[in-house]
Amino acid sequence: MAAIWGNGRPGGGAQFPLEQWFFEMPVCTRWWTAATLATSVLVQCGVITPFQLFYSFRAVYAKSQYWRLITTFIYFGPLNLDLLFRVFFLQRYSRLIEEATGHTSADFAWLLLYATSFLLLLSPLLSLPFLGSALSSSLVYIWSRRNPETRLHLLGLLAISAPYLPWVLIAFSLVVHGVIPRDEICGVVVGHIWYFFSDVYPSLHGGHRPLDPPAWWRRMFEGR
Repeated sequence: MAAIWGNGRPGGGAQFPLEQWFFEMPVCTRWWTAATLATSVLVQCGVITPFQLFYSFRAVYAKSQYWRLITTFIYFGPLNLDLLFRVFFLQRYSRLIEEATGHTSADFAWLLLYATSFLLLLSPLLSLPFLGSALSSSLVYIWSRRNPETRLHLLGLLAISAPYLPWVLIAFSLVVHGVIPRDEICGVVVGHIWYFFSDVYPSLHGGHRPLDPPAWWRRMFEGR
């Protein structure tokens, strides 16, 4: 698996700052960020439309449009300042969590599989056609709970403790868009379930970690 995904740019040579930034990302974060930007560019250029990307249970399972299981997580909107803001938080907190999981991406990929599966189950119930913001919100929440002592400075004006970050972002979305961000709230719920069973539950039940990836999943990423 490591040979397939790669751990950085093949070969040597000097890199431009943007190129270096891209290839320094861990593999899952790198491709999620790249796919998000590429999808918005394709929509902006008229190659594809958002109607081809959102998740619909009927479209996926009755019309076999299985790509929607992925594209719902990689389209955040057209090329604008809001997209850059979302991509910044996506890659920053995705990267921080992935880098903290160790030398392979097995644990982080398992987290993504859990979160995406859970969100896909909730999508028809809550009428959430696009789930990228919900997934990003899940990761922000998990990181914030695991780093309670970290202080953050938002826009150089507001200083907060990390656990308040998801709620500040939800409030910001409410102010900017004028509607309750159900997708971000849903992401917080999904993230809290993961955090509880990965970080709280084990200390109460003899170290048992019910959401850890199985051995075969780890072997797939470690190439054994």
